[in-house]
Amino acid sequence: MSSDPAGLDPAALDPAAAAGEPVEPEQRRSDVVVVGGGVAGLVAALECAKIGLSVTVVERQEEPGGCVGRIELEGLSLDSGAESFATRNGSVAELLEALGLADDIVTPNRAGAWLVWGAGLRAAPLPKTGVLGIPANPLGDDVRAIIGWGGAIRAYADRLMPILRIGRADSVGKLVRSRMGAAVLERLVTPISSGVYSADPMDLDLDLVAPGLNAAMTRAGSLSGGVGELVETRRAGSAVLGLRGGMHRLVDALRGELARFGAVVETGREVVELQRVESPDDEAASWRVRALGSERDLVIDARYAILAAPAQTSRRLLGQAVEGWADASDWPSAASVEIVTLVLDAPALDAAPRGTGVLVAADAVGVQAKALTHSSAKWSWLAEAAKASGGSGSRHVVRLSYGRAGAANPLEGLDDEAVARLAVADASALLGVELDAQALVASGRTAWRDALSHAALGQRARVAEFEDALTAEPGIEATGSWVAGTGLASVVPHAIEAAARIRHLAVQERQ
Repeated sequence: MSSDPAGLDPAALDPAAAAGEPVEPEQRRSDVVVVGGGVAGLVAALECAKIGLSVTVVERQEEPGGCVGRIELEGLSLDSGAESFATRNGSVAELLEALGLADDIVTPNRAGAWLVWGAGLRAAPLPKTGVLGIPANPLGDDVRAIIGWGGAIRAYADRLMPILRIGRADSVGKLVRSRMGAAVLERLVTPISSGVYSADPMDLDLDLVAPGLNAAMTRAGSLSGGVGELVETRRAGSAVLGLRGGMHRLVDALRGELARFGAVVETGREVVELQRVESPDDEAASWRVRALGSERDLVIDARYAILAAPAQTSRRLLGQAVEGWADASDWPSAASVEIVTLVLDAPALDAAPRGTGVLVAADAVGVQAKALTHSSAKWSWLAEAAKASGGSGSRHVVRLSYGRAGAANPLEGLDDEAVARLAVADASALLGVELDAQALVASGRTAWRDALSHAALGQRARVAEFEDALTAEPGIEATGSWVAGTGLASVVPHAIEAAARIRHLAVQERQ
């Protein structure tokens, strides 16, 4: 089978094939083949390579890293995707330490973000004592500034509802609406769920996005009380950290270690086929991967396989390789998300007028972006680098995110120039300062068309079905954000665990 749902035509990539000449693929053997070169794939590959297994990583894009990418603008190396990591469980910090990057871990500016809403683009700082936008103190000044007295009083009614009416909640949105009302849901919770998870809060699984909140609110007797309990446990230290020079340095470090251990990273190759085959040199089964190439295809026979590609690709490949596995029909559609990065010469931004960024409520009129990060206000190392890069001394880096769940991406069909104009206009409106075309120094855009949240309701069951199919097939594992959860703090330990199972099999077979 060599069909490709992405529409890639092998003949179009291969001149000899286009001319009707048969071209033999390049053949290669490897102990482990990893499909997908995002952070999950690179981490899993390194774990395998460290014990002496030969490893080949196959990545569709020209550069590995997935959502931890780099964009070069005006002499600045900037993050095109994730620019921070959650500190929970300590896994990312441990990885950075192992890669020699511990001294470069940095804390963001604690100024916090703002929220913009309504027809007049009203703006106020986001409440600091909350979880997913759910306030611990519904009557607080910072909460009332956004939802008003009416919304705050309705939210405070949560404190008066009997504990027996709480039960165990599944949907974030349903819980918030029933306990605190529409104002909290629409103004505070929806912008965060859209900005962080690219999902409607009605579709978010509470236990996945706010672990421990169900139990905490039962102990406290209210949702706001449970949020307050979680906030207290998280007060020590920063919830997120970054890396001086950008999180993309993690990818560089992983590639360096992979090279040191002899692993091969093949980029610019689309994997179109995965088969279970009999090894020619023993009775054990192995895996065969076929990847398209610009000159000729690459066929890799491997003893073990790790699927670290996005959901659509991983599920398709599993369907090819595992007889009798039927793909579920109720998987949600992936969101289309795009990040636009702007380098601006704008003295009006020197004072960081909206803190480290802005989240946008769905009812905001006149802007298309769903969120903005004032990156050079958030990270001191970037502010220094931007200032040193030239210009007026008031150079800033701003990132805008586009694409809400269930809606068409507003950047679809726009060329780069039109996207830059729209992003500058949105940045001006969201930051509350006058920015014109003269302020724009450079811009870039990065798109993800297959962003699928692990935190959607029912997703755990769908993933469990997928993982059950893998369990029945020794020697193949799956990892990545769509099975592990959103963020590096979820992805890294999951990739390590997947690789550990492969390592265990390998060690057993060596004995």
